[in-house]
Amino acid sequence: MALLVDEALRYSNLGLSVIPVKPDKKPFVRWESYQKHRAKTEDIQEWWSKWPGAMIGIVTGPISKIDVVDTDNQEADEELQSYLSDSFVCPTQRTPGGGKHYLFAHAEGIRNNNDRSPFKFHVRGERGYFIAAPSINGTKGRYQWMDGLSIEEVAPPPMPDALYKELISSYALGLGGYKGAVTDNSPGVTNRDISLHPVTLAEEGTRDHTIFHLANFLVKGGCPEQEAFQYLEIFAKSCNPKFPLNEMRQKVKSAMKRDWARQRNMAQWVEEWVSVTSGYFSVTELYNSLQNVTSDIKTNVRQILHRLCEENSPILERHPQKNGVYRLVNRECDEIDFLNASTDTMDLSYPFGEEKYIKTLPKSIGVVAGVFDAGKTAYLLNFAKLNMKRHKIFYFSSEMGPNEFRMRLEKFELPLSEWKFKPYERSSNFSDVIRPDDINIVDFLEIHDEFYRVGGMIKDIFDKLRNGIALIALQKNPGASFGLGGARGLEKPRFYLNLEPGRAYIVKAKNWVGQENPSGLTLDFKLVAGCKFIKDGDWCKPS
Repeated sequence: MALLVDEALRYSNLGLSVIPVKPDKKPFVRWESYQKHRAKTEDIQEWWSKWPGAMIGIVTGPISKIDVVDTDNQEADEELQSYLSDSFVCPTQRTPGGGKHYLFAHAEGIRNNNDRSPFKFHVRGERGYFIAAPSINGTKGRYQWMDGLSIEEVAPPPMPDALYKELISSYALGLGGYKGAVTDNSPGVTNRDISLHPVTLAEEGTRDHTIFHLANFLVKGGCPEQEAFQYLEIFAKSCNPKFPLNEMRQKVKSAMKRDWARQRNMAQWVEEWVSVTSGYFSVTELYNSLQNVTSDIKTNVRQILHRLCEENSPILERHPQKNGVYRLVNRECDEIDFLNASTDTMDLSYPFGEEKYIKTLPKSIGVVAGVFDAGKTAYLLNFAKLNMKRHKIFYFSSEMGPNEFRMRLEKFELPLSEWKFKPYERSSNFSDVIRPDDINIVDFLEIHDEFYRVGGMIKDIFDKLRNGIALIALQKNPGASFGLGGARGLEKPRFYLNLEPGRAYIVKAKNWVGQENPSGLTLDFKLVAGCKFIKDGDWCKPS
């Protein structure tokens, strides 16, 4: 990796104002002048010669023509995302603490926000700076540009209009930033705060609209009613002519009432929508179910989702790795009625006589994992042939059409008209077609990447069973101990069989016929004409 001084010079060559920063995020130098002009090459070289481990600070605002939004946590990130369209792209870097920096083209009037800001994220504009990759923050880790989203690969776009307007409105109320003598530590809202951020309200026809807009902004930001009165009283008095205080109070009350109704209606709609979902869903899917989605609605929806995740008995859970993805927490579960449960096994026959060693109970999974051309399909068709006169069998094939299926069946010594089972073409989402009380054969569970999902796919099939079973074929790599998905595919099956050319191996047998666990038994065989198994001996422990 290039030296930090080289990276600092590279940023400087991009027209950015660079300063050296300590691990505590305070500059090594007096940096006020670098808000007006950029450091020279020799200055940067001297700084990193003196402090080689210094983090790279980039001054925001007009000098570098960029503003930065810093999201420290998922909640802040979700709030920012509510202002961004799904196709919005900007330079983005990850911070050592798990947050993100989003870079925008500098907009006039954007400055740092402070603790009084109604936003959960931090803004760095005029008189601000941020730490840039590949700086290392002590032992916490490295700042890193996200793939394809460095400032050299993506030009900072303009800030979305909705976000810009709400930031400017917050400054006008003294809630968001500072300028001149006002600092991040300035107490409360004062008349000076307002005078530093004047808003023209001279036209009497605009005062009513503006006051109501600001009242709504405060209420949506979570500002208590009494505080909203105090802020807007200062603002109302600054109007020319002054805005009547009793009318101002009515605006706040109207905004509170409107927000309460909106929140209640939207919360009810979101809860009803998520209550009928299964598996994970994205907030984008939820937006797509709404009409005329505005930035306000997106913010509202994300706040509702956050509440549904954080309340005492949450009904939603966030995806552990994907931002903006959730799943419904399902607390319903059936009580196990073991007193009235039957211990009868299902009357099934297996191609290698496995029924002598294993019991097959209702609502169970069997897996046959085999390498290419080891005989998985032959095994499954033989299983169907042995059991189709006693059970309803549904066969789901992911690789054979009608012609090939007929050719495979014609190899058996049985007229086609005597095959009493239902074959279907199916290559995905097998759980959707499972017959809960019958025999289901899946040939095969097709997956090409993210093999860790195999365990979940098998569980989805298991969850659909009631009194029936599913026998599932998995592809297996030569020499591998298990099929695709590894040990994750062992979790739900009660019976797991590996097939190599000429040899079968019982990997797992949960329910035994005798006293001895049949797991580990092997059997040698020959496969004739692609349909007939001839056993070479009996099941035995390998010597």
